[in-house]
Amino acid sequence: MKYVGILRQQSSNNFKSILLLIMFPVLLLGLTWVFCAFLFPNTSGYSPEGFYVMASGEAFASYAPIVAGATLIWFLVAFSMHSWMISSATHSKPLERRENKRVYNLVENLCMAHGMAMPKVNVIEEQSLNAFASGINKKSYTVTLTRGIIDRLNDAELEGVIAHELCHIRNRDVRLLVVSIIFVGIFTFIAQFAMRSLWYAPRRSRGGKNDGGAALMFVIVAVLAAVGYFFSMLLRFAISRKREFMADAGAAEMTKDPRALAMALRKIAGNPKIASVTREDIAQLFIEHPLLKKGGFSSLFATHPPIQKRIEILEQF
Repeated sequence: MKYVGILRQQSSNNFKSILLLIMFPVLLLGLTWVFCAFLFPNTSGYSPEGFYVMASGEAFASYAPIVAGATLIWFLVAFSMHSWMISSATHSKPLERRENKRVYNLVENLCMAHGMAMPKVNVIEEQSLNAFASGINKKSYTVTLTRGIIDRLNDAELEGVIAHELCHIRNRDVRLLVVSIIFVGIFTFIAQFAMRSLWYAPRRSRGGKNDGGAALMFVIVAVLAAVGYFFSMLLRFAISRKREFMADAGAAEMTKDPRALAMALRKIAGNPKIASVTREDIAQLFIEHPLLKKGGFSSLFATHPPIQKRIEILEQF
């Protein structure tokens, strides 16, 4: 597969990041308006009990700034703490130079040869074979390797894997992925919170007076969950499967040894699963999806292209 070039790939990923930053608040405010339209009447006034009832437009004007402010705070906190969040979700820890000079030499040589800043290096203490890159800037860029991939790949194969992850950093795939993880996390939290509220609401109600309200809440929650899930699908497709092909091609360009990466991918395909990784948004970071179910309907929504196809392309270089 022909490599399209670093500047074009960076420009594409930067555009997608900006588009996601615009789409998310628009969709979130749209969902807020839907909630207000369902839960509030068309006109304001006082109820028979003497309580003031806001109209849907008035309610939206009141709640929209709260929703937008809370989301902005969430995003800023998550954006600043993304490295800790990813490390916690994958149970990775820093790999010190004195622990494995071989890995550091491979990373440093590749970075020096291609004018890149040295990223941090982390390790996941599992014998499975996998790796991923993360971070949003030079201070947070990280290449994470499993213990199994360090121990079972030879130097050329491991160099190919590291080059692949460095290409994700160079192409700014990792920044786009971090943005998508934060956005999907917000939607997931909202949906889970709403579902839990619905679950406990009937237990708190007395005499069945809230049956109609509970049914309405169920419809709204179902719509929210469906929209949130659909949006997460859009995020995954916005982060095109081509990013893996591009990183493979970039690694072949870096190392001048595409067959070594092909051999590494063949070994990785035999044991990519990582026990500590259970979240789909985190799983999409890896060189091979550790939760991927082969074939069937799930392949339509895969974030990674088939690894055998990637191997075939590398072997044609």
